[in-house]
Amino acid sequence: MGWVQTGAEPHIGIMPYQGLEPKYFQVSWLAEHVLGVGIRRSPVNAFDTATWTEMHAIFSRIRVDGDVRAVVLYGEGRCFTAGLDLHDPTIMDVIQSGGDPARRSMAIRELIERFQNAISSIEQCERPVIGVSHSYTIGLGVDILSAVDVRYASKDARFSIREARIGLAADIGTLQRFPKVVGNESWARELALTARDFGADEARAMGFLSQVFATHEEAMLKAVETAKHIASLSPVAVVGTKLAMVHARDHSVDEGLRYMQYLNGAFLQTEDLVQSISATMSKTKPTFAKL
Repeated sequence: MGWVQTGAEPHIGIMPYQGLEPKYFQVSWLAEHVLGVGIRRSPVNAFDTATWTEMHAIFSRIRVDGDVRAVVLYGEGRCFTAGLDLHDPTIMDVIQSGGDPARRSMAIRELIERFQNAISSIEQCERPVIGVSHSYTIGLGVDILSAVDVRYASKDARFSIREARIGLAADIGTLQRFPKVVGNESWARELALTARDFGADEARAMGFLSQVFATHEEAMLKAVETAKHIASLSPVAVVGTKLAMVHARDHSVDEGLRYMQYLNGAFLQTEDLVQSISATMSKTKPTFAKL
């Protein structure tokens, strides 16, 4: 099993993931314990309500699948995603729904909450998610990448926190996660307030990307390689590490240390610890039970 390229466009040519039949995503095993989730809503992977609802269902399923140890999230076709589908009738139907302003406000809030939960499901799935972007990653694409654990991109990648340009403030995670991801409040505010595009090299220099590759294929191959390495480690240790780092982002050091006392009070009892120490001593490859 592995990621392959057919012709000019990258494709996943391996075993489909059983139990899901998504319309707008390609969900396939890329390697042992490594799942690929590819956005495939032609022509530019724009998200309507059905698409982000489907994404939420996918990551909620991954969260409880003990065979999955790492995920690679990518876009098929022309780009990672062009962002929100402005032709989605659901949004305008809610905004223009009947009733007084208070009731319309409540309906809009409920829709935003559902959308936020879909993006947050990537962060909450407890399996490390590696995001791979190419060409355009617009608007909610930045929301999505801000919720993953590791970000790679091809050199042609272009990003934009585009919401201000279409008359709204980003409301599904970028304004909350992106400044903490990059650690540069001034740069984050510049991008959000101007809605300008920025390229892969700038994104890497400012801390948004781990690595930039010449092509989408190279970025995908590296993502699968990294995911395979993560999948070879103790799944209990990997889940604990992700949980701890997500918690630490929004809490003080003292709160994070207290959280680890309780987390590892449970997780240190795993057989994975014995397996890892034994394998290190004997210079063999450990075998771990599924989650």
